[in-house]
Amino acid sequence: MKYTSQRGTRDILPVDMPVWHNLEKNCRKLFELYNYFEIRTPIFESTELFARSIGESSDIVSKEMYTFKDKGDRSITLRPEATAPVVRAAIQNNLIEKDKITKLYYMGPMFRYERPQAGRYRQFYQSGVEVFGSKDPALDAEVISLSVQIMDKLGLSDLSVKINSVGCKSCRPKYMETLKEYFKSNAKNLCETCNNRLETNPLRILDCKDPSCQKHIENAPAIIDFLCEECKTHFEKVIYWLNVLNIKYEINKRLVRGLDYYTKTTFEIVSGKLGAQNAVCGGGRYDNLVVEFGGNDTPAIGFAIGMDRMVEVLKEHGTQSTEHRFRLLYIATLGDAAKKLGVELLLNIRKSGYAAEMDYIGKSLKSQMKEADRIKAKYVLILGEDEIKSGKAMLRNMETAEQGEVLLDKVLEEIIVRLQSKGSKF
Repeated sequence: MKYTSQRGTRDILPVDMPVWHNLEKNCRKLFELYNYFEIRTPIFESTELFARSIGESSDIVSKEMYTFKDKGDRSITLRPEATAPVVRAAIQNNLIEKDKITKLYYMGPMFRYERPQAGRYRQFYQSGVEVFGSKDPALDAEVISLSVQIMDKLGLSDLSVKINSVGCKSCRPKYMETLKEYFKSNAKNLCETCNNRLETNPLRILDCKDPSCQKHIENAPAIIDFLCEECKTHFEKVIYWLNVLNIKYEINKRLVRGLDYYTKTTFEIVSGKLGAQNAVCGGGRYDNLVVEFGGNDTPAIGFAIGMDRMVEVLKEHGTQSTEHRFRLLYIATLGDAAKKLGVELLLNIRKSGYAAEMDYIGKSLKSQMKEADRIKAKYVLILGEDEIKSGKAMLRNMETAEQGEVLLDKVLEEIIVRLQSKGSKF
């Protein structure tokens, strides 16, 4: 064929949409139960927004962003993540107020140029939350609890919560120096990327998945041992509240996430079914980002769910969506007069709030019945010349194979009664 989708992108086909809809529906429902409000930001932003928040030395900024010049010679980037745009939008639109908690959620596509693999694409989808206005460790635990509840609601197993603290501006510099010295002594055994990170941001080395680096990462100093009193107390209280909420977790001293704006709490939910890149949800606290963007000094925390990976896990689990169409009517017609009546009925049934379909190809009655069965129609209304003459049509229940006559001058009312009813004689 002449055109195909670009590498790292794909078409999400109708066969998979019930899984996507189920995921989106459960996310929205739980976000709203926790009093979050939806926000939608542009797909592209100023490049500086991401470079400043994510970090120049991060893989996202240095290797993965889709950046281009627009016609005004401005540097524009397709959003690689949503936290920075949401923070920008919250400040610009005065959504953040003193002594007030602001809770926002989002869903949409993100873009990163990276090697495609299972559950990872160059155009991918995330859903997540951002909370502004509180540094309370109990809020950290609530945010983690929300992410876990989403997974539970979807019936997922083989998932585990990993948690750590990455400290703050007070305690992190000392740790960074210690980490740099440690990795310098092992520099010859590190991959090329990590040797570059050694000079720019040694913390990023902890996020490396290269086998040659992993054994050195395992023995590296842990940031949790360098926390200042404030960060240490905060982390201990987060753990306390997780225990109160009965959230199972594992402290992972190497967990730093891939974004520079995190402070204190970081966490991931990982799946046992996705190989090395196994995080389906990740987030943490970013208490400095709002003020760095020109807003007031405002603590914040959030997380993002990788929806593509979640769909892969859901399909692996064989999780079925509870989504179903409204009770579907198929109108099978033979002849011009029957088709005219069928078209009119089709419109009126849909106006009444029920899904309905009919043949526009000219199939035989037998083929139309097969089509009704294929699309899982609840009922089939059969209209032909004999039915038009007699003033009666045949209505067939496709689940029970029972059928009976309905009067044409009452057919709309009769069909609606059947579609509304959970059971009837035919």
